[in-house]
Amino acid sequence: MRDWSGRRYWLVGASEGLGRALAQRMSRAGAELVVSARSAGRLEELVAALPGPARAVTVDVSDRASVEAAAAEAGEIDGMVYLAGVYWPMKAQAWNADQAEAMADINFTGCIRAVGAVLPGMVARGRGHIVLTGSLSGFRGLPGAVGYGASKAAVMSLAETMRADLRGSGIEVQLANPGFIRTRLTDKNEFRMPFLMTPEEAAEAMFGLMQSRAFKRNFPYAFGALFRLSQFLPDWAYYRLFRG
Repeated sequence: MRDWSGRRYWLVGASEGLGRALAQRMSRAGAELVVSARSAGRLEELVAALPGPARAVTVDVSDRASVEAAAAEAGEIDGMVYLAGVYWPMKAQAWNADQAEAMADINFTGCIRAVGAVLPGMVARGRGHIVLTGSLSGFRGLPGAVGYGASKAAVMSLAETMRADLRGSGIEVQLANPGFIRTRLTDKNEFRMPFLMTPEEAAEAMFGLMQSRAFKRNFPYAFGALFRLSQFLPDWAYYRLFRG
């Protein structure tokens, strides 16, 4: 179990959904939070609702200067959780260049910017905790997931590489891979979403990972096991099972 009392964490993408629910869970556990997103109004509402010490720092993760300025304002932190993301369902036949690039830029490149803003300081101090948010959709290509699945697969690969490089350094890296979470993003989906979680349920699973010393957690468990096993299927079987 991790001692959260007095630990300062920067949550990037905390204004709604999973990020907001995780902020509430971590605040109840005693963590001091710096919550960031683009919307100053929603961040201030969140800070007012949290039971523990917190402050809001606006950030645009698509802009490296904004990320670096926000990291400087956050100050020395014990950990950073990257939760920012955008999503549109998209088939290859209906390619939308703006949306595809936005998913790549916010979900993955924004993550690169946030990590780059805090990791050098952690390396210099010899301690830190970085938690990245992947997705079950990142295990293998899925129909209708152009942009989103690829961006999350990149985040998952980044976490794995960081884990390999930073083992024994005093810097802990963790990866959370959630399934469907009921938010304004998944409200765009017109298909049935199995094992749909509330943001609070997903936050509890993610917080459980952060409490542990495990590297990653795929949740919900049964749905995550299906995606994990899909990596071992031959292509003909996989594309038959996961057809559009």
